Amino acid sequence: MSLFAVRPIVVQLPHSPVPDLGVEAELRYSPQDPFAVCLAFPDTDGPLEWYFGRELLEQGLHRPAGDGDVHVEPGSADAVLVTLGNKTWRSTVSIHGNDIAAFLAEAHALIPAGTEHLHLDLDTLIHDLLN
Repeated sequence: MSLFAVRPIVVQLPHSPVPDLGVEAELRYSPQDPFAVCLAFPDTDGPLEWYFGRELLEQGLHRPAGDGDVHVEPGSADAVLVTLGNKTWRSTVSIHGNDIAAFLAEAHALIPAGTEHLHLDLDTLIHDLLN
């Protein structure tokens, strides 16, 4: 069994001038941060990474979810729309729902839903917060 879940994906930018252009990205999950997933985009200066709740991604497969910097909702056909942003900008990416479902299955095989709290390394977390 792998220690991480990593799924290479191709996303589209539906609100861009080229909405059908595919952009390479990855969905990542690490048991070291059991509540979070990462959506990463390659960049020449290193990947651009967005971390948000695994549960948020799962909820967004079926209904709109998220009130903060990340919003996930079903789109047309098999697409799931993930909107990333802050106070000054927002960007929406479209991801195939099958890719998200397969990625979540891999993540749940590592840490089943509802057991995330059992896998937190609180000593390391406290150490990192204090230093």
